[in-house]
Amino acid sequence: MEIGIDSFITTGAYEGPLNTAGNMTAMDSLINRIVFAEQHGLHVFGLGEHHRKEYLDEAPAVILSAAAALTKKIKLTSAVTVLSAADPVRVFQEYATLDIISKGRAEIVAGRGSFIDAYPLFGLDLSDYDALFTEKIGLLLKIRDNEVVTWKGKFRPALVNQPVFPRPVQEKFPIWIGAGGTPQSFIRAGSLGVPLMVAVIGGETHRFRGMIDLYYEAGDKAGYSKDQLKIGLHSFGYVADNKQRARDEYFPGYQKMIGNLAKERGWSPPNRRDFEAQTGTFGAYVIGDPEEVAEKIVRHSESLGGISRFTFQMDNPGLTDKQVYHSIELIGTKVIPMVNQLLGNKSII
Repeated sequence: MEIGIDSFITTGAYEGPLNTAGNMTAMDSLINRIVFAEQHGLHVFGLGEHHRKEYLDEAPAVILSAAAALTKKIKLTSAVTVLSAADPVRVFQEYATLDIISKGRAEIVAGRGSFIDAYPLFGLDLSDYDALFTEKIGLLLKIRDNEVVTWKGKFRPALVNQPVFPRPVQEKFPIWIGAGGTPQSFIRAGSLGVPLMVAVIGGETHRFRGMIDLYYEAGDKAGYSKDQLKIGLHSFGYVADNKQRARDEYFPGYQKMIGNLAKERGWSPPNRRDFEAQTGTFGAYVIGDPEEVAEKIVRHSESLGGISRFTFQMDNPGLTDKQVYHSIELIGTKVIPMVNQLLGNKSII
C-alpha cells in the first residue's frame, strides 16, 4: 500500500492581511517537508488547489516542480486539481512538464473542488458545476490517450487534429478522480476506468462501502475488470509517540481550522467530544500512535474492500514544524512497516 501526505499549505490567514514573509516561510517549509517525506520512505505527496486567502496552493504544478528538482523517488500529485475551473489542455501540459522534470513521478487527481471560489474567479457559472467537470475530464483523458486530438464541447473552443505537447514520461499518465460523498462521482470514475481517490473527512469510513461498490459496478458495465480499478483514501491524520499526545496536539489547530469553515458554512463548531469520536475505532480520522494508526489504515482498507493508497491530511495551524516532521518520521519508520506487516507483506495495489 502506498502511504503519503496531502497538503493545502495553510497560511493561517483567516482574518487580517496576508504576510509576505510568512508566505515565503510556509512555502519553504512545504518543500522541505516533501524532501523529508521522501527521505523517510513515504511514497507520495499531494498538493491541493484552493483560491482562498488561508491557503497557498493556487499553482500546485509550479510548487510540485520545485519539489521535483529536489527529490528522486516520491510520487508528486495534485490533490485535487479543480478541473472544472481549468483548461484541460493547460492542465495536461503543466503536469506532463512536471512528469518530465520528475522523471516520471507526476500524477493528477482531478475533481470539482469542495469550495466554489474558483468559479467566480474564472468567470464560470456555478449552475454548470457538474457539466463543466464531465466535459473537461473527458477531454483531459482524451488528450492523455492521444497525441493528436479532435474534440468539440460546450465550454471550450473545439480542437481539430490538434497535437498537444509535451508528452509525459509515463506511457499511461496516471489520472485519478477525487470524490467526496456524491454517488455520481463514484459512478463516473468507474465508467471512465480511472482510479478513485476518496476523501473521507467525517463520519464512519465503512459507510462509504456502498459507493465503492457503485464504482466497481460502473467499471464492470464499462468493460473494466476490478483489477484495472483502484481506490485511494484521504483523511485527517497525524501520528505522535502516544495516542493522547497525538489527539492533544492535533485538536487545537483542528478546532480553529474547522471552526472557521463551520462559521462560513453555518455548521455547528467542532468540539472535543465529536473529535474524539472521529478518532475512535470507526471514525474517519487516523490520529494516534504508530500502532493505532497502522491498524486503523488496514481496518479502513478492509472495510472498503481494499485500498491501494492512503494519504494523511496533516495541515493544521496548531502544529509546529517540529511536530509535523516527527509525525512524518513516525509514518515512514514505524507506520509503513506496521501496515506492511499487517497486510502480510502482500501488496494490494
